[in-house]
Amino acid sequence: MAIQWFPGHMNLTRKAIAERIQEIDVVIEVLDARLPGSSANPLLAEMTGHKPTLKILNKQDVADTGRTQQWLAHYNAQPGMLALALQASNAAAVQPLAAACHALAPGRVGLAKPMRVLICGVPNVGKSTLINALTNKRHAKTGDEAGITKMEQRITLADDFYLYDTPGLLWPRIIVAQSGFNLAASGAIGRNAYDEELVALELLDRLRQDYPQLLEARYKLTGVAAMKDEEVLDAVGRQRGGLLGKGKINTQKAAEIVITEFRTATLGRITLETPEEFAQWLAAGQLLDAERLAKKEARARKGKAAPKTDA
Repeated sequence: MAIQWFPGHMNLTRKAIAERIQEIDVVIEVLDARLPGSSANPLLAEMTGHKPTLKILNKQDVADTGRTQQWLAHYNAQPGMLALALQASNAAAVQPLAAACHALAPGRVGLAKPMRVLICGVPNVGKSTLINALTNKRHAKTGDEAGITKMEQRITLADDFYLYDTPGLLWPRIIVAQSGFNLAASGAIGRNAYDEELVALELLDRLRQDYPQLLEARYKLTGVAAMKDEEVLDAVGRQRGGLLGKGKINTQKAAEIVITEFRTATLGRITLETPEEFAQWLAAGQLLDAERLAKKEARARKGKAAPKTDA
């Protein structure tokens, strides 16, 4: 199942970013530290790749510490890029962001050359929470729902430091299948765009491999790594009162429990991907997409070459 979600306002956001980027000095992209590769927007990279970029791995307090360090090393090794991990709701933790921006664009200082920063990210990644912590004010609406921010805002952090906030932006075609599931599990995709049971099963498959001990501790199970995903989901339903008549399991309720407890970190500190794994997923996705486009072009050529017949 391919998960895709690109509401109309995201197309407007894409156009707004394309227009704004010409006058921007630094781009801040807020990522979800539990899925840094999947929450990095390739469309944004295409539009802003020539600008210095600060990658913020938000929600680091609920992510796997070791894997967060791997992602920081990965991003900090890229030219013109810095990366920081933090918890956006912590006002003290976000203060180094201004200094990081000046490190990326040292010539932008003073009223004659103010710092102009574009802050962006996928929906529900914590961007608005970060802005509110930076300003100690409630400039941006926050909520555990994709697509809260709908319009660009300009926020003055200092007389010579302007921050442009944009709505959460995905990309028109998610070619990495695992990214679609990870984004859905994190809450970056609207609920009407995916099947919760399928997302929960994909999430359980990942957790069985990498964090079986967390599943066993939370749901009082043993031997999780050897179980099938469907068996784990059924076990969650039984443990958490998801029973229907005649002993049937309410798998929808069980799926909602698994997804919610991942999002709230009730399961523990989890990161769903490493830099090496994501690179493999991306390469496979690009290959499949290239094959899809080649078939599409071949059908188009065949259609043009077909001889016309008289009616």
